Amino acid sequence: MTAYEIYQQLNAAIPPSLSEEWDNDGLLCCPHPERPCQKALVTLDITEETVARAVNEGFDLILSHHPLIFRPLRALTPDQPVPRKLIKLTEQGITAMCFHTRLDALRGGVNDALAKALGVADALPFGEEGKEMGRIGRVAPCTLSDFAAHVKQALDTPFVLASGNLPVSRVALLGGEGDDFIEAAKKAGADTYVSGRLGYHRMSEAPEYGLNLIEAGHYYTERVVLPTLAALLSSIDGKLEIHMTESCPIRAV
Repeated sequence: MTAYEIYQQLNAAIPPSLSEEWDNDGLLCCPHPERPCQKALVTLDITEETVARAVNEGFDLILSHHPLIFRPLRALTPDQPVPRKLIKLTEQGITAMCFHTRLDALRGGVNDALAKALGVADALPFGEEGKEMGRIGRVAPCTLSDFAAHVKQALDTPFVLASGNLPVSRVALLGGEGDDFIEAAKKAGADTYVSGRLGYHRMSEAPEYGLNLIEAGHYYTERVVLPTLAALLSSIDGKLEIHMTESCPIRAV
């Protein structure tokens, strides 16, 4: 299939109507829309290392969660990271397509993958009306310390931060930056809320607020969706050679 045909299929499966207004995802770099794709790289981020691998190993397509272009470009020169990556991709004829907040909201997307990874049963959407991106469900009753240790192991994250003093049984979650959903999680009846990043002040207020908070890392709470993306690509084009790659440059020391 061509790059554009693959995008059309993905666009139908992950509709842009689910995207937040401020988002910028979709088909963000496509030098040759009618060129057949034979090899695809699935990643959370299109870093320079990701681009280098795509160039060196002959990939036609990069499929990512985080958008390659998020803010408007002022120039297309190699002086800045995003334009530099775009120049390299264009020179090599590599397509980049990204599915961001629409993949968060999608049933079976980021947050359902996170719920499955954490063993949250009967997970249903929650959030403000029209923004029901998060998921909430139940786990076997346990202490916050035990559940935080489970989150760390399940996501293979270097560490988690936990705050609160409630027993855990009804868990809300949202991959990535989740501080905007704290109130919605409590309103939905959660005793515990897991997200990628919540911030010091929200975490420190958790015991007073009456909600356990667990911060498990932006990258690690979203990486769980990569097998879903790879499987979706494979269902669209069974002849496509698909690889997944790590893309987080941040290390715990």
